[in-house]
Amino acid sequence: MGEMNLAEINDRIETHLPLVKHVVFQVAVHFPRHVDREELARAGALGLVEASRRYDEERGVPFERFAAQRIRGAILDSVRAADWAPRSVRLLARRLESTEQYLASELGRVPTLQEMATELGVGIDELSKLRDRLFRSVVLALDHETSSDADEDLTLVDVLEDHSCIEPSEELETRELHSYLRDAVSLLPERQRFVIVGYFLEGKTSQDLARFLGVTESRISQLRSEALRNLKLGIEAQFEEGDDDAPAGRIAKRQAAYANALGEQSEWKDRLGRWDIGYDIPEDPLLPIGTV
Repeated sequence: MGEMNLAEINDRIETHLPLVKHVVFQVAVHFPRHVDREELARAGALGLVEASRRYDEERGVPFERFAAQRIRGAILDSVRAADWAPRSVRLLARRLESTEQYLASELGRVPTLQEMATELGVGIDELSKLRDRLFRSVVLALDHETSSDADEDLTLVDVLEDHSCIEPSEELETRELHSYLRDAVSLLPERQRFVIVGYFLEGKTSQDLARFLGVTESRISQLRSEALRNLKLGIEAQFEEGDDDAPAGRIAKRQAAYANALGEQSEWKDRLGRWDIGYDIPEDPLLPIGTV
């Protein structure tokens, strides 16, 4: 191939790149939304390169028409290469493609659906069903990237994931966390435990709890904050590596003892077997706190 021919080929490719986008737009409407349009465009660009190399102007066919057929064929070939279509669907694809190419060469343009249907001896509705069957035969890998309006990159497995079904590992983690929470509440100092159960599980107000315990509402708020801090530190300690250094200070020692007691409160088999958290708080405000 001479230097001049190579320059002409490159010029054809650059000039007709918008044709690729046009053909992709025509073909993509028949595919599901998860089919990557950029992949189709890349395949179409390769078809344009092939058309530029194989084009023979002596045949009298305008380059745009010749290239459009090559681009379309390259796109369909790339899609079929990624599918698991049965033999019947592949035969159908070849039949439709050969018919379209024959009519395009005879008419000098892309045939209409009516012309395709007439040549195949079928109705428009049947031809549409045949085309739908072909386009729906595409099967893509689950790691195939999908187009999305959001900023995040999504794959088919992200889109197809059933969020209503909990993974077994996630369910076990939730059971263990709930079990730790149950044990952690039961190990709280008596008044803290009463406030946590009453406020969060029974819907009692700070005023109700203050009246029952005979303290101010600000004291109830203080007890609630202390209890929540103990719960947080105690549960977090179960998922962290142990620290060999002895805790310094009275409060640190008390928190360490609470975390150790929580770790020894139940066996892991019992924690994974628990399903819910249940506590009771006395309805009678005259009951002594020791009965909680």
